[in-house]
This record gives sequence, structure tokens and C-alpha cells, in this order.
Amino acid sequence: MDAYLQAGLDALGDGTRMAIFQRLANGPMAVNELASTMPVSRPAVSQHLRVLKDAGLVMDSRAGTRRMYQLDPEGVARLRAHFDLIWERALGAFQRAAMSPDLSALAKKESAKKASRKKELANRGEKHGKDSGGSRRPKKHSGSRAR
Repeated sequence: MDAYLQAGLDALGDGTRMAIFQRLANGPMAVNELASTMPVSRPAVSQHLRVLKDAGLVMDSRAGTRRMYQLDPEGVARLRAHFDLIWERALGAFQRAAMSPDLSALAKKESAKKASRKKELANRGEKHGKDSGGSRRPKKHSGSRAR
């Protein structure tokens, strides 16, 4: 696995960094703007931004006296390519499994087993005088009861 990819995944494993990453997806922001929307201090936001920057997910630029942070398109593309590959592999495995004659035969066999068990349970209930309808109430008898 690519070192930047691993660093990016590790960086986003922290909830605060993930929240910062998501906020920056809306566009560039200064540290003070980010800190005002976060439940952590401004210095903590700066530290999280440094980790995201080191992981290649965020880049910064000077705008007068402020430093603006934004997502690094290359880092985001690296993550996207990784998850696209995982998705393609998972989808391919699912399609192969769904199309496999072995699995389809296995599914039919399991379905037949379930039907057989259900029929057997119903027959057992009838043999023991039980109502196979699933009702647990006693049957009502017609006629009067002796007192």
C-alpha cells in the first residue's frame, strides 16, 4: 500500500480530523474559521491540519496575513482511486458469486432443506393432535359442558 494512502487513511481515522476534512470539502478556510466550528481549541485544529497536510490530504497557501487551508486534489484522488478499486473488487466478487452455478445449486438445496423441515414440523404437529395453524389457544368445543 502506498505510504501516502496509508497516512491518509490513518489521518482520517480520527473523528476531529475527519470533521475538518469534511468542512474543507466545502472550500478553503482559515484556521480561525475552522476552529470556530469545532469543539477543540485553535492550536488543536492547527495540529490536526498539520497531520492532514503531512498525509497529503490538505494544502495551505498565504492570503495576506492568514493561512488558508483546502483539500489537496491529489490526496483526495489517491483515496478515491483506492476505494474505487476496493468497490470494483467487491462488486466483481458479488457478481461471480451470484452467477456461480455451484452457489445457485447450493441455494436451491438449502431452500429445499428448509421446506422439508417446515413440512416435517407441520406433520409432527398433526400426529400429536396439535393445531398446525400455530394457534396456542385451546380449541372450543360445541355443546354444553357438564356441571
